[in-house]
This record gives sequence, structure tokens and C-alpha cells, in this order.
Amino acid sequence: MAENIYESILSQIQDFDLGQLESVEVGYVSEVGDGIARVSGLDNVRYNELVQFENGVAGIAFNLEKGNVGVIIMGEYDDIQEGNTVSPLGRIASVPVGMGLVGRVVNALGQPIDGRGPVQFDEYYNVERIAPGVMERRSVDRPVQTGILAIDTMIPIGRGQRELIIGDRQTGKTAVALDAIVNQKGQDMYCIYVAVGKRRGEVARIRETLEREGAMDYTTLVVASASDAAALQYLAPFAGCAIGEWFMENGKDALVIYDDLSKHANAYRQVSLLMRRPPGREAYPGDVFYLHSRLLERAAQLSDERGGGSLTALPVIETLLGDVSAFVPTNVISITDGQIYLEAELFNSGLRPALNTGISVSRVGSSAQTRSMKDVAGGLKLQMAQFRDLAAFAQFGSNLDKSTQQQLDRGLRLNELFKQGQYQTLSLEEQVAITYAGTSGLLDDIPVDRMLDWKEGFLRSFRTQFTDVADFLRENANNKVKEQIQEKLKAAITTFNETWS
Repeated sequence: MAENIYESILSQIQDFDLGQLESVEVGYVSEVGDGIARVSGLDNVRYNELVQFENGVAGIAFNLEKGNVGVIIMGEYDDIQEGNTVSPLGRIASVPVGMGLVGRVVNALGQPIDGRGPVQFDEYYNVERIAPGVMERRSVDRPVQTGILAIDTMIPIGRGQRELIIGDRQTGKTAVALDAIVNQKGQDMYCIYVAVGKRRGEVARIRETLEREGAMDYTTLVVASASDAAALQYLAPFAGCAIGEWFMENGKDALVIYDDLSKHANAYRQVSLLMRRPPGREAYPGDVFYLHSRLLERAAQLSDERGGGSLTALPVIETLLGDVSAFVPTNVISITDGQIYLEAELFNSGLRPALNTGISVSRVGSSAQTRSMKDVAGGLKLQMAQFRDLAAFAQFGSNLDKSTQQQLDRGLRLNELFKQGQYQTLSLEEQVAITYAGTSGLLDDIPVDRMLDWKEGFLRSFRTQFTDVADFLRENANNKVKEQIQEKLKAAITTFNETWS
């Protein structure tokens, strides 16, 4: 009997396999509240590493301090108690990327929230990635057609550019961004719309609109709504950028819209103050500039050696009472390659989009336009800026000479041509035709209050009667045929004017 027991114990000792043992680092919650937790025992955790609490909620190691780690909680924290265990997941905060995310609605961690099952993805990308270096880029020279006449003619956006959309609330910032997405249909451009701090109802309306316009076929929505934790709102733009970078690094073109970075900065301020990081100007932490610069610098036009892909960024900033000199707006203006400034006064006067051509600028300029657009819209921005000055001067009721009055009248007509309803985007050839009509003097006899009727009628004829002109413009968008284009357009516009009443 004793021998059997001895042999049984001996065989168990001999068969014991050390390979089944696994060393796991476990921390313990020492303090929790307001969306953050202080965790002790995670001595080897890395910055931005994902951790998991006992109840399954994820968190990110945000502050690495002596003796404890400050973790921002990515979800509900009511069930997390002092003494709960915390386990590192072994990977830096990352999101799934790939073609499987096209047409989906995901949260800041890349998890689907559209009720359509799991996301099919190719790999994970870290949310924080190093921006491409100077030698890995090439100059921006291909246009992003927004379909908005005023933007594509005067403030052109190029693939790989960072163009800020800035203005007070309710001035049409999101409308401009959505128009840009809708117009990418058939343009071989993948879009990522990042909604930060928006109401869920508003996000649902945006999704419904994109589906109605057929834009969800090439768009991904990344949502961190106003009811989500501040940590998720802080992470969402970085997650959206990582999703866009996958397209860029695989030789494709992507457009990412951050709507908006004012709420993003507020979420980062909230998280930083809870972590007891020292506050600076307007209570923002000292690195709030770096927060947005490291995000926006990742937008690039890669060199041919890197595949030639691009990531274009359209960040949105909300100002208060038109104050563009506030802390966050000036930071983002200094990082981006230009801004589209939407003015509340112009919006209320009926000019939609309410574009202030004086303050708005694109630092890429005409290098991001096709040759046909350059030919007809060359001095248009200067012309409109002079018109604004003249309009202000003419308010004093002074007698104006004939040339000044003519310039003023033409500016008024161009202003009417630039009025455009939402989701009524124009193709490149339509924009070239309308711009030529407005700048060449062929519309000087049309009454100002009938310009919108003329535009509507001409577009209808252009799409039906003058398809040969439209085809010629489309085929020769980058060819040196300025005289031929002008000749064909002049004939088409003159013919239409003779029959239009």
C-alpha cells in the first residue's frame, strides 16, 4: 500500500511540466472616481498600454508615477471598487484597421456599435503613431474636390493637406464637412468621420444622411458621443487617424474629419486635471498644443517610394463669438495648412456656405487645382476680397466711378453664384463653367436677384444640351487648352442666354 502511494507521488513529480506555468502581472485599484483609477503593482506597464479591470472594462495607462499608475477608464466605472484586480493586456492602445471597417460605425476602441455584428479587420494599428518624416513625403499636387464652388475655386484643398474648418456654432461647419464626404462618390477616396462630443441623436442623423446620399459605401464613422466617457472622447480622433493611415500606407487616398477638436481639447483637459497634471492657460495642460500637432502631422501625401497614398485632414474648431484668437483656435490655425472661416454674420444674411474669403486661405493654393480650374479661377480670390472692401466703402453712399461700380456689380453676381444648398455638390466641369460665366462678364446683364434662377437653369441645360462641352472639360482637365475651353464655354453660355428669360 505504501509503495503504491510512493510510486503515485513519484510519477506525478516526474510528469510535472513547468511549461504550463505563466507569470502574470496583476495590479490592484487603490483609488477610483470620476473616470480615472490609481492602480498599484503594475511596475512594468507601458505608457498608453491597455489594461482590463476585474469587471471587464478596459482602461489606458495614462500617468506612470512612482508607486502607482494613473489609468483612464474607457467606459462605466460605477462597478469598479478599491481592491479590484487590474491586468495589462500586453498591447498599446490600438484599433482594428482594414477594408472591413468601411461602411461601419465604431467607437473609439474600434468596437462596432451599429448592431451589424463583429468587424472584419486585417490588423491592429496603434492609435499613437509617429508621423511620416520629410523624406517620406512629397508635395501636395492632387485636388480633393469638395463639390462646393466657393471652396474649390478660391480655397482649394489638396490630397495630403490639413485644412481647418473654423467658425461659431450653427454656421455650417459640419455641413461643409458632410458635403466634402458626399462629393467623394466615385473619386476613389475613403472617408473617416470622427464625431467627438456630439449628441447621439445628431450622430444618428449624420449616419442617416450619409446612407441616403450613398456615402456610407466608402465611409467609416468613429463615434465618441457627449454621453461617453471623456477618455473615449480624447481617444476617438487618434483612432480615426489610425484607421485612415491604413488606407494611406496601402497606396490609397483617405479623408479624415475631426468634428470637433474644441470638444477634444476639453475632454483632454478634463482627463488631465483629474490626473492632477499642472494646468496652464485657460486650465488646459501645457501639452495641449502637442496633443493636436501630433495628431494633425500624421496627415501626409506619401512619396512614390512609400506607395503614394495620402491622408487629408479636415479638423473642425468651434469659436466663441468669432474669437479666432482664443487659445485652442490659434494653436490649430498654426498647425494646419490654411483655414476655411465661416462667419455667423454672413450665415445670417443668407450666404450659404458663409465663407469669409478675406480670412480664409489655403497654403497649398493653386498647386492643388486642375489646370482648367486654374485658368478660370486665377484671380478670383483677390477679386472677391476687393469686392468686400468696395462693398464696405460703398455703404457710405459716395459717388462711384464706372469701373468701380462695374466691379461691385460683378462681385454681387459672383456672391449669388457661390450660394449653394447642402448636398447639392457640383462636379469639376460644372464649377469651371459657372466660374467662367461669372468672371468673364457674360452675366453682367443678368439682374442680381435672378442669378440663382440663371444658375439653376444653366446647370440643367449644361447636363442635358451641352454634354459635349462637359465631356471636353472632363477629358482635358489638366491639358493646356485654355483657349479651346473658353471658346466652347462662351458659345454654350451665349446660346443659353439667348433662350433664357
